[in-house]
Amino acid sequence: MTLLSDTLREAAATIDPPQDPWPGFARRERAHRRARRVRRVALAAVVAAAVGAQTNVIPLPGWAPGIAVASSPWSALAGEPPRGSLTADATWLAAFRDRVTGIQNPDGFWAVAGRDRIKVLYASDAPGRRLALVLVPLRLGFITSWELIWYEGPAGAAPEQMTQGGNEDAGNPVVTLTQTDADHGGYALVIGPRDTTVTISGDAHYAARGVVERRQLAASDGTGVGVALLPPTPLPPGLDARVTRGAQVIYEGAFSGGWGSSAGDPWQPSTAQVARAVHGSRGPAPDPAILTSFVALALADSHLPAAGTTVRLRWSGTVNGQTAALLTVQPPGGGVIAYAMHGDATVSRTDLRLLLPADGADQRPLGWRLRAEGGDGRTDQVRVATPPGTATATVTIAGGPAVPVALDASGAGTVAIPPDQPATVTAYAPDGSTLGSTPVPPFENDSSRLPGDTPGTRIVP
Repeated sequence: MTLLSDTLREAAATIDPPQDPWPGFARRERAHRRARRVRRVALAAVVAAAVGAQTNVIPLPGWAPGIAVASSPWSALAGEPPRGSLTADATWLAAFRDRVTGIQNPDGFWAVAGRDRIKVLYASDAPGRRLALVLVPLRLGFITSWELIWYEGPAGAAPEQMTQGGNEDAGNPVVTLTQTDADHGGYALVIGPRDTTVTISGDAHYAARGVVERRQLAASDGTGVGVALLPPTPLPPGLDARVTRGAQVIYEGAFSGGWGSSAGDPWQPSTAQVARAVHGSRGPAPDPAILTSFVALALADSHLPAAGTTVRLRWSGTVNGQTAALLTVQPPGGGVIAYAMHGDATVSRTDLRLLLPADGADQRPLGWRLRAEGGDGRTDQVRVATPPGTATATVTIAGGPAVPVALDASGAGTVAIPPDQPATVTAYAPDGSTLGSTPVPPFENDSSRLPGDTPGTRIVP
């Protein structure tokens, strides 16, 4: 089985993904070490011993306590009772704790700091797998901290068959995990506080009215644990988790984990499909290789297959001296998802993901905010692209007066809008009538969910 094609790997490297919790964890620990650095001593032998202990080359003596970043678990789940069918099996749990290992990262090896303090939060069998979530005290030299670590093995696995999977920030109040593929299916698992209701939904599709609709796959009332069996699926199932305590939403978002297929890349557009997409576009046609890369990224991000999806290039030009494009993808009978990207065939940035209602999508002008090149800094620059037949365009900022947008020959222009201010772009025909009007979406900070899942990636309330 091949897990995620080259196109998806490119997407992971080039779109604006949610931050992986481990780099943040590592940064925190580096800061802690700087703040608590042991004073230098004169003797070289003592210095060498201290360095050896800090990097876990020399074991820390039992009489020497570590500097505790958190001497007791600071996880939101630390006070929860063990859950899952295996938590009553004391023999299995004891042997499993002996199997838990530390984590290697660029700073060094974080060793387990006391097996008697390992807390098994969940241990049970999912379809075809045995899973366990543990809260583990870790030590790097004189520094100790906590981390949530997943372990997995085959169904009915003995403790020695359990291997380390992913890890998460111990402060997360909800953890999710999914593994599924096109051949065998899989599972989706959510663990939250025990007094919460967990709902898992999937089979996402873009409705023509401009919203994402899903089917409920599983619900758990008051237990804080939700498990869904996933059938084989030729595309990622577009899962979404929701954890609530009464009217309070504890978590709403995507799942950690992956999807795989042995059938090849479903997001790679054909040469003919890319050629058709250019018809009727505004601006100079981009290099076919670059456009192909942009289309593949858009299809992978929206979980739409190349086959049967309508792809249109709305506008092309340059942004920050690089090839830029505004394109749309639309499933049969569904809503329209607009993407703005700039870069080349190997490295690019996604500037816009916006779900539009199908009705009138072709007549809408679109504006997207630009970040500082090479970083995540927000600028006040907004690129505007208008539909064919546009004579003039304006933006209104925070309900103020309409400001003209200077359009070039391709019907595009750039206007300054404060990053924290709402705005709307409007296109007008030569007779002054309105062709279309569209809100300028805010900067997106988390692209882990589908376009349209969050208010900032759709225009329908």
